[in-house]
Amino acid sequence: MQNQNSKPKTELKYRAYQYSIKVIEFLDTLPRDFSTRVIAKQLLRSATSIGANIVEAKGASSKRDFTNFFSYSLKSANESLYWLGLLRDAKKINNTQIEYLLNETKELANILGSSILTLKGKNKF
Repeated sequence: MQNQNSKPKTELKYRAYQYSIKVIEFLDTLPRDFSTRVIAKQLLRSATSIGANIVEAKGASSKRDFTNFFSYSLKSANESLYWLGLLRDAKKINNTQIEYLLNETKELANILGSSILTLKGKNKF
């Protein structure tokens, strides 16, 4: 039986995992030109790092360590936003393809940011 606090963590982990899968599927549809391949590799690393660091937080040895892993996830989400925006603005893809990923990345970043503030005791309540 899970306690109430573990459910949001599990949902976040699952959501980040599904996000990684969507990014991988998206990357497989991109053009194969040089600049797109370079950006795609960067996006693959940063987008999959979001979930990987959330999973890594589970094994953290302290609250500070746990918070650091969430901070790494947030940084990866922000980097992913950069690469997705670059692909969109360089007109490497159809804008409708990328909207879901941009929105999901922003939502994951917001959840992580809010979680970090809560962990640090700096929530706005």
